[in-house]
Amino acid sequence: MRLLRYLARLSTAAVLLGSSAALVAGVSTAASAAPRAAQDGWVRIAHLSPEAPAMDMYLYPFGDPAHPTVLKDVSYGDVSRYMALSPGQYTVAMRGFGAPASSHPALISSFMVGTGGAAYTLAALGPDPGLRVEVWKDQVTPPSGKVLIRVVQASLKEDRVTVSYGSDALAKQLTFSSVTPYATVPAGVHTLRMTASGEDATMAVRLTAGSVHTVIVLDSSTGLKADDLTDAAGSLVMPKGGAATGLGGMAPRPPASPAPWLLLIVAGMLAAGAGATGLARARRGGVTTHSAGH
Repeated sequence: MRLLRYLARLSTAAVLLGSSAALVAGVSTAASAAPRAAQDGWVRIAHLSPEAPAMDMYLYPFGDPAHPTVLKDVSYGDVSRYMALSPGQYTVAMRGFGAPASSHPALISSFMVGTGGAAYTLAALGPDPGLRVEVWKDQVTPPSGKVLIRVVQASLKEDRVTVSYGSDALAKQLTFSSVTPYATVPAGVHTLRMTASGEDATMAVRLTAGSVHTVIVLDSSTGLKADDLTDAAGSLVMPKGGAATGLGGMAPRPPASPAPWLLLIVAGMLAAGAGATGLARARRGGVTTHSAGH
């Protein structure tokens, strides 16, 4: 009789565990779908000051610096992935790499995130000293079957740069920190050419129909180079991320899913009911970026 009662308790526990797993799956799905439903804005941060050292960048709601999103060791040419932010006012503060969070920032600026899924690029620009932050509104609705592309001139070595994409001239004699409007170009694989006083650099780029791109002209040890950023791809309004060349590694990591912890709690309850004497405690790994508390 005791054995039958014990098996009955185990059967009930198994049903509870299955129900809890379904609940966890529901919570996880709802959390991942929330940003789109809320029509959050999107922000990415770029270090485009050739003479400035690597920096740590702090992003938080205006007047609430207690729980910032932190981008560590951001160097010239680095561009983060897009981060979803609720509409409102925010502050970005930049400190030298490794500087204490309590230290005075080298650069601080505020900006507004609009409604309806608007996307922005926050760029640290200028020689050092003389850093400043510029906010550019990004296009995230590509025309059907077409490609939109713009150019950002972030080279200090060259005063004026001309950029072409295949037979299309995207920018002529573009000065440092200048940004062109988006232009419509044909999809496909074409040569991107950058020319300036004796410099001539090229790279092949593949642009798919229905995508939006930002090309950033940068200084390199051998002259000019370019990074192709995907602002949006496909028909979704939601931006697709950071640099196509892989510079998104400095972006903040998404919050860990609550599913493993909820399952661990349920498992602990089952173990206690069955007469278990101990429960192994899991530990989180180190995280170098933190989600803003908003």
